[in-house]
Amino acid sequence: MAEACVVNASPLIFLARGGHFGLLRIFEGPVYVPHAVTEEISRRGSADPTARALATNDWIEEIADGPIPSAVHAWALGPGESSVIAEALRRPGVRAVIDDLAGRKCAISLGVRLAGTLGIVLLARRRGVIPAARPVMEDLVVAGMFLSRTVLDRALASVGE
Repeated sequence: MAEACVVNASPLIFLARGGHFGLLRIFEGPVYVPHAVTEEISRRGSADPTARALATNDWIEEIADGPIPSAVHAWALGPGESSVIAEALRRPGVRAVIDDLAGRKCAISLGVRLAGTLGIVLLARRRGVIPAARPVMEDLVVAGMFLSRTVLDRALASVGE
């Protein structure tokens, strides 16, 4: 069965700005985006690359925001992170795609399968979808994604770069 994911705003933003939005298809299953996330992105305006990417890629499925479990609410996350984690909890096996550290810690504490933007790029490299991860990561850094050089070099070393 194809793996599905539910994605927060920052991975969408970095991938769209960096020109690598299609890497989200690495999961091969549905790519869900909660309404709270699409609402956050729509406030950026229709000319924003992420808003355009959401509007023009029919493989992205916007989903309604469901109730936020108290275990998620207790972390006082933003609406996007909360909705992503809540949806991943409602759909066993769905991977949450979150970059925010607090959101990642919450997801891990609740046993949610997790990936971040960096993890998507590394997975794409491991599966041979992209020939090299370093150029993609450099594009994402130029697009505003922050990673320390140490973290980036260690991650790239894990895929032989």
